[in-house]
Amino acid sequence: MSTWIQIAVTIVASVLASSGLWAFVLKKSEQNDTKNDLLVGIAHDRIRWLGLQYMERGYITPDEYENLHDYLYVPYAKRGGNGSAKKIMEEVNKLPMKEN
Repeated sequence: MSTWIQIAVTIVASVLASSGLWAFVLKKSEQNDTKNDLLVGIAHDRIRWLGLQYMERGYITPDEYENLHDYLYVPYAKRGGNGSAKKIMEEVNKLPMKEN
């Protein structure tokens, strides 16, 4: 039995030490970083565009606010978005709320 354990440990150690495995792990990590950057960029663009539209119009509806704040801004901020979308949200928060 101990021979099989030694063989198993050797195989596992070899796989973990191989550069191919670590290259794969690093590649996956880079892809996740790229996807995160892309999501943050798309959310940023949408927050700015919608926020500026509402500011130009002069008011926001409750549904529009929920969509902008809860479904775009909060996840954007959690993913590491920068302060420019925060400035837009601060201005949107000052808008009067009107029903449709």
